[in-house]
Amino acid sequence: MPRTENDTWDLATSVGATATMVAAARAIATNADNPVITDQFAEPLVRAVGVDFFTRWVTGDLAAADVDDEESSWKLAHMPAAMAARTCFFDAFFADAVQAGIRQAVILASGLDARAYRLEWPADMTVFEIDQPEVIAFKANTLSELGAAPTTQLRTVAIDLRQDWPAALREAGLDPNRPTAWIAEGLLGYLPPEAQDLLMDNITALSADGSRLAVEAIPPRPERELEQSREMMRRSTAKWRDHGFELDWDELGFEGERKDVAIYLDGLGWHSVGTQMSQLLADIGLAGLEAVPQSHDSVSMADTVYYASVLTK
Repeated sequence: MPRTENDTWDLATSVGATATMVAAARAIATNADNPVITDQFAEPLVRAVGVDFFTRWVTGDLAAADVDDEESSWKLAHMPAAMAARTCFFDAFFADAVQAGIRQAVILASGLDARAYRLEWPADMTVFEIDQPEVIAFKANTLSELGAAPTTQLRTVAIDLRQDWPAALREAGLDPNRPTAWIAEGLLGYLPPEAQDLLMDNITALSADGSRLAVEAIPPRPERELEQSREMMRRSTAKWRDHGFELDWDELGFEGERKDVAIYLDGLGWHSVGTQMSQLLADIGLAGLEAVPQSHDSVSMADTVYYASVLTK
């Protein structure tokens, strides 16, 4: 069923299932022979969600080759390397922000992100996580049962981004007069175009001079290419149903023309530098993997751009 502006989900359904898939990919990347990331919480969180398809993938009982379309430029087999590169980018972004003296961070649509538990943070750091109440509660309860504790002062903001999250974030203690490090990882593509713009507007309004923002964005594509990508996604996930998991991944986003992320941010006073996934893979020594080909279409993960921006007011 196509997305609507008031739809609901959990970590096993609709767009929420993408957070579980990404966590599963991080778990596989963590368990690789020569891992470039370490997310010790990814696998137990995936197991706790309880989607059999992803649990079997994480444990090796399901091989990506058994469900992938050989001719597709998007494969489940691409995910571990791609998510390892993406994770390294956002981890490094936070490390650089901390090095620059920033002491408050916001993770938008935090999902199963465990950075507040697995990264080393300064003693005076505060990390805010924003997501739906059910998602926030699930992750907190699961990690508590595992005996895990945050490595920083963690403040969760249990609210849907379609509601007045800026007010809730202020109430939770965010100081708009101090620089903030923000990340929107795997988020923009699941927002309506106008909501994407509003998100950037709200972030800017809450950010002091010197704040930093990292986002993931798919380059704008003509409608013809978008339809091709939707067909590619349908083909890519067709075999998933045979293994007990049914989700129309091509229907998770919203239609409509989107503004270029970097141009829009620059208009708000941010200076943005973009890096393609293909370069991120090269930076961590995974460029030689055939698992993430660069095909220059709207499905290929290698063509995704990651922006790091700094605000000047």
